[in-house]
Amino acid sequence: MSSHPQRKQGAESMPSAVPSAAQPSTPAAPDVQHNKRVPGLPYFLPKNEPLIGEKYPVEQYDKNKKQVHLFEKFKIRDLELKNRVVVSPMCQYSSDNGHVTPWHHAHIGGFAMRGPGLIIMEASAVSPEGRITPEDNGIWDDSHIDGLKKIVEFVHGLGGKIGIQLAHAGRKSSTLAPWVGHKTASVEAGGWPDNVLAPSAIPFDENLPHPKEMTEQQIQEQLGKWEAAVQRCKTIGFDMIEIHGAHGYLIHNFVSPLSNKRTDQYGGSLENRLRFPLEVTERVKKAWGDRPLWYRVSATDWAEGPEQASNGEWKQWGIEQTKILAKKLQDLGVDLLDVSTGGNWATQQIPVGPGYQVPFAKEIKKALPNLLVGSVGLITDANQAETLLRNGDADVVLLAREFLRNSDWVLKAAQELGVAVKPANEYERAWTRMLQGNSN
Repeated sequence: MSSHPQRKQGAESMPSAVPSAAQPSTPAAPDVQHNKRVPGLPYFLPKNEPLIGEKYPVEQYDKNKKQVHLFEKFKIRDLELKNRVVVSPMCQYSSDNGHVTPWHHAHIGGFAMRGPGLIIMEASAVSPEGRITPEDNGIWDDSHIDGLKKIVEFVHGLGGKIGIQLAHAGRKSSTLAPWVGHKTASVEAGGWPDNVLAPSAIPFDENLPHPKEMTEQQIQEQLGKWEAAVQRCKTIGFDMIEIHGAHGYLIHNFVSPLSNKRTDQYGGSLENRLRFPLEVTERVKKAWGDRPLWYRVSATDWAEGPEQASNGEWKQWGIEQTKILAKKLQDLGVDLLDVSTGGNWATQQIPVGPGYQVPFAKEIKKALPNLLVGSVGLITDANQAETLLRNGDADVVLLAREFLRNSDWVLKAAQELGVAVKPANEYERAWTRMLQGNSN
């Protein structure tokens, strides 16, 4: 016979020693040493103090007396970032009719566990025909809210901040995922090749759909879709929004004279070409309120020839027009300009190299010192990023593919720059080298 007393059955059965998921364990008394939980979550998550990726107090690590710009806190309105490293939005082409899947939970959650100051969710279409591919993420329907909300909840539980990039692909929509091929997505492949919208009926190249020139009514309808997407962002709980105005997508299509040949109030002069992006920004800002608002811009088309002809005619999109747009965006309440380049001209010639887009961010920062600027594009090295910030060329650095190659970039950067930052509790034992030294 067992020496353990038998558990009574039915209503008088003893409670299990292991709490069920539906009945979380009772928090320990304040004076009892225990593994603290993040409050307010429907599941257990250990609380990180300080936050993951945050610099330890000088009282704990003397080496943190040195100034390292990359790990300074950074405030945009009421949003405080624990460091100046931002995960740039990266399309995953893995959504199901615009809905996030477990891939996105793992993808975004993995970044959150490693301490960047901010994560920006991939380009999310404000309307179904605004997707790049049939598998792009979406925010055009209320059914998208729940999945995104769970991701935001997890990131916040880890002490992280997360935003989203709102987008419409314009003439580069209804295409196949990159690993399938640079081709139009047919109706059989889930595409909409006969409903691709753009300011003018000019295809990006011979492999992609021939777009329809948008009517002014369609332009007004699109503005409403951007505004509706913002309302969903508020329900989900995102910390910031970035408007995608770059890389040859709809907003970029409007600003560039290479892709906009309209003769109405939305084309021709620079003032007219800027009208749609400024109207989008105004509608987004009004709906979003005092929360942080960013705007991603391509500062050049990288097309052949000058930006402006000798007679004053604008020939392609470039840095001078970008500076004019940046000032207007600043006046509308945009907090930060995320400076990228290219994507609108099929035969673009880009001099790719480390930090190749930094000069554009630097020039905008020089022209508009009170506008926050982010720099992106082959920023891969900690000292490179630190120098960029120290010189005042940008206020934050955005990394994309480098995070895919090196998800622990934040912690490795801290180690390389000689400061101690907090790893996730569960991963702390892997970072003893960074944490060695003056711990008191």
